[in-house]
Amino acid sequence: MTKPIVQSSVPVTLVAGGPATRRDLRLCLRRAPHLVAADGGADRALAAGLCPDAVIGDLDSISDGARQALAGRLHHVTEQESTDFDKALRNIDAPFVLAAGVTGARADHGLAVLNALVRHRGPPCLLIGPEDVILHAHRPLRLGLRVGDRVSLFPMARLAGRAKGLVWPIEGITFAPDGRIGTSNAAGAAEVTLDFEGPGMLVMLPRARLDAAIRAIR
Repeated sequence: MTKPIVQSSVPVTLVAGGPATRRDLRLCLRRAPHLVAADGGADRALAAGLCPDAVIGDLDSISDGARQALAGRLHHVTEQESTDFDKALRNIDAPFVLAAGVTGARADHGLAVLNALVRHRGPPCLLIGPEDVILHAHRPLRLGLRVGDRVSLFPMARLAGRAKGLVWPIEGITFAPDGRIGTSNAAGAAEVTLDFEGPGMLVMLPRARLDAAIRAIR
């Protein structure tokens, strides 16, 4: 097995080249203090006054200025079968990863990120967007939420599951990306538990529930 490029005993913030504000990065770094960039995310980090410890990707999006500023921290992954987010994520070994700058830009890039998140089998990863926290429910989750919080379920595979604490029950439903989805369900209790029969279900929560999501994946 190939040794990961980044091995960290503390959680990692992974910044990509999509929309990410200083506030987004501060939010992540308070919880995941080791900063890594995926290719053009290096420019995003430097623009926020931050210096990533490593930059991973095919390095076709990083500026010349960032190359010079981060010389010695660039890790070129040459294969072209995956996105820079995927390249970076699979080369990080840490308790968990918070990814910023991966949603809210091009639709194809966003879908590729969700595809990589579902296929990923390494440390848990949460995606931080302008409105959402997105995680892959590849194992049972217990979420401490507020009654009324949005809990959207989007399947990336055909699967069924069980839940407690949702306003609209999901038992007996088979979800599929080209069939039934679970947009805009909601927490009907202070604790919501989710358990699916296999990998492939994305859970989307309000961004304000980031800490609840972190507790669930840990």
